[in-house]
Amino acid sequence: MLDATLLTSALDLDEADWQGLATAGDPFVSRAFLGAAEQCVTARGPLGWKPMHLVLRADEGRIAGLLPMYERHHWYGDFAMDYSWGAAWQQAGLSYFPKFVTGVPFTPSPGPRLLVAGNGGSEVAAALIAAARDLTVASGASNWQCLYVREPERAMLEAAGLLVRRGVQFHWLNRGYRDFTDFLGTFTAEKRKKLKRERRAVADAGLRVEVLHGDEIEDAQWSVIHRHYQCTFERLGGYAVFTADFFRSVGAALGRQMVVFCAFDRARPEQPVASAICYRDAAALYGRHWGTEIDCPGLHFELCYHAGIEYAIGHGLQRFEPGAQGEHKLARGFEPVPTWSAFWIADPRLRDAVARYLAREEGAMLDYQTAMAGHLPYRMSF
Repeated sequence: MLDATLLTSALDLDEADWQGLATAGDPFVSRAFLGAAEQCVTARGPLGWKPMHLVLRADEGRIAGLLPMYERHHWYGDFAMDYSWGAAWQQAGLSYFPKFVTGVPFTPSPGPRLLVAGNGGSEVAAALIAAARDLTVASGASNWQCLYVREPERAMLEAAGLLVRRGVQFHWLNRGYRDFTDFLGTFTAEKRKKLKRERRAVADAGLRVEVLHGDEIEDAQWSVIHRHYQCTFERLGGYAVFTADFFRSVGAALGRQMVVFCAFDRARPEQPVASAICYRDAAALYGRHWGTEIDCPGLHFELCYHAGIEYAIGHGLQRFEPGAQGEHKLARGFEPVPTWSAFWIADPRLRDAVARYLAREEGAMLDYQTAMAGHLPYRMSF
């Protein structure tokens, strides 16, 4: 018998219990990342991320599983791409909000969502799915969204009756490259020449790129890196949610799992002039934020893509996932791959309408992925 309870913060669960969950080392579903992120978003009420993590406990109180979950009253920051769905609910005389979201605030990175402890396996995962569906119906929420799941969880969610949605991101895949030169050798001559020119422009500007891990960054450097992060949102008209203290806290907790690529100028060697914040686990590097205080051709590509690929090769990582969107990543060797999200729609009429919509969208996404694969820079297909 498993009992379901709700946590109002990731920090309400002890680190020892969290370590017992099968997170596959994913930094974004760590207690440190989620807890620090929640302190940012809940301190700013209009951002609308109310933690309500679903926990299953066995009879003796032992943690059996956890489902990261949030009550949401708008779309900002979950990357669910459901902006037009509210109109359908309105036409049916219903409200689209609140909705429930299983995912990571402001982080569209595929990863584990059904966090099972010990040997619970598929039985506990199924119980988490059932409990989330029951809670959605009982609370009057319009739907539950389990966003950016990986393939094994996609299959379980679909088998449980959730509607599955295909997306596309651009990921770099390590095919056993010895070094960056070996990787670049797979490009056509024209594409290889262009990429070399991009990297050379950064060096010719007198910049050096260094890799700093979360536990190697000083407080003063975090202030500068955070300023870079803020500048990007200000330039694009967005809202920088995470504070400098968020990055300090997560960097200290995750240590080597936070990777920051920094560009330093000869004139100011102690503080970076641009930076790209990434995270990693044993298998992959994940790109998240970037910013700069100078204008240098090729610098964005160097910090956000080339340096990350070089790091991934050097550390034997299988993948580099630099975030959502960005067809310009194709020219740097990032390949279109499918992403998966799943939706439990409470109202049967709207469930049918969304199912029809997703069926049409599925074909368009497949066509898009195929078309994008035709623009890769490689001399041969893999």
